Amino acid sequence: MSFLDCSCISHAQVQPVDIDERYEDTSHQFLQSSDGSEYTLQGPAGGDDITGLSAEPAHYQLLGELGRGFNNLSQVSMARHSPTGQLVALKHTNLDECTEDELLQLMNEVLLSRLFRHPNLLTSRLVFSSCCQLWVLTPLMSYGSADSLLRTYFPDGMSESLIAYLLHGVLKALEYLHQMGYVHRGVKASHILLSGEGRVYLSGLHSVYSMMREGKRMRAVFDMPHHSPALLPWLSPELLRQDLHGYGVKSDIYSLGIVACELGSGRVPFQDMAPTQMLLQKLRGSHCCLLDVTPYPLGELGGLKVSRSGVDSGIGESVATGSLTHSATAPPTDRPQSPGPKNHSPTLHNLVQLCLQQQPELRPSASALLTHAFFKQVKRQTRDAFLGLLYPAAPLASPEDPPVSCPPTPSCHAAMSPTLDPAEAVWDFS
Repeated sequence: MSFLDCSCISHAQVQPVDIDERYEDTSHQFLQSSDGSEYTLQGPAGGDDITGLSAEPAHYQLLGELGRGFNNLSQVSMARHSPTGQLVALKHTNLDECTEDELLQLMNEVLLSRLFRHPNLLTSRLVFSSCCQLWVLTPLMSYGSADSLLRTYFPDGMSESLIAYLLHGVLKALEYLHQMGYVHRGVKASHILLSGEGRVYLSGLHSVYSMMREGKRMRAVFDMPHHSPALLPWLSPELLRQDLHGYGVKSDIYSLGIVACELGSGRVPFQDMAPTQMLLQKLRGSHCCLLDVTPYPLGELGGLKVSRSGVDSGIGESVATGSLTHSATAPPTDRPQSPGPKNHSPTLHNLVQLCLQQQPELRPSASALLTHAFFKQVKRQTRDAFLGLLYPAAPLASPEDPPVSCPPTPSCHAAMSPTLDPAEAVWDFS
């Protein structure tokens, strides 16, 4: 049953969404990575695998809301699959409240989840509908998003080793997407998720756009992503310019450079600017880079602030961080507006400069960036070593108390839980 066909009278029973006939499954294909090895186009592995769970709402107990997404139409909750005890993330959306364009976006995201199979790309093959509710189950990302980690535990930025680990996983997902002929257009810290086992996932498939037309790969595309005002700080100049030259997969590389600044400083370049000013700065080629010394006076801080970024990377990181601009995402009382100086390593500086070049043809591909010297440290350390850099952050655990709510009822007009205050949300699904 298609989830777009949701009559409450004739479809009270839950049925899996059959999308095999709507989209060709290419998970049997293999792609070559930058080191010559083959992708085994598999989905989540180990404890992140949910393919064996049932498509029955009564089998799931909601344990708490993690956040909201999709124009606040989707509620994302931690849930327990009662027969197995496995924890999952459950996103359910009331289709009656969606516009036609939003329904098409949901369909596109579901179809892409069927198409894409990569261990660093967050997809789900467990999608079903109950009356007018669309249920999408994904593995539980126990450490949440990189954005929530920054806001909660690392307001002055993460250690360079942890940055390298996160960006390396994102680059592998981008390499796969680009070779498949897609551009992501939504690479930012809130779309970088970390599981309890330390696996890095790139989410945000609703913004993915195909560069294939009539069986041929286009050199450039011209579509403007949905919700572009929220994505503006991360979008490339050529995407924002919307001229006859269009944009391609190198647009994602620019976004990755912004994310590197975001993870290194805890602040997003350009984000404290008005949208019009930000647009003009990008189109004029305003230089954006990591700054070793903050451009703002320390004021009442009175000296260096001890960093909360955990373990030093050992490659030149100091105790605090700076960036081109400071973020307006937190109130002044919650975080210092002018952090102390910090020395970033030359390799991180070089990585950011390569990604943020104004001309897209000068930026390296995702495959080329995977061989950058900054990522050598990823190959020398184990996954557990990188998880140690997350201290004092801890993975989400199942509450000891009974579930805070019962499974959503199959009513099309069932009220959803009140929206969390953005500052209290565990995950950022924007």
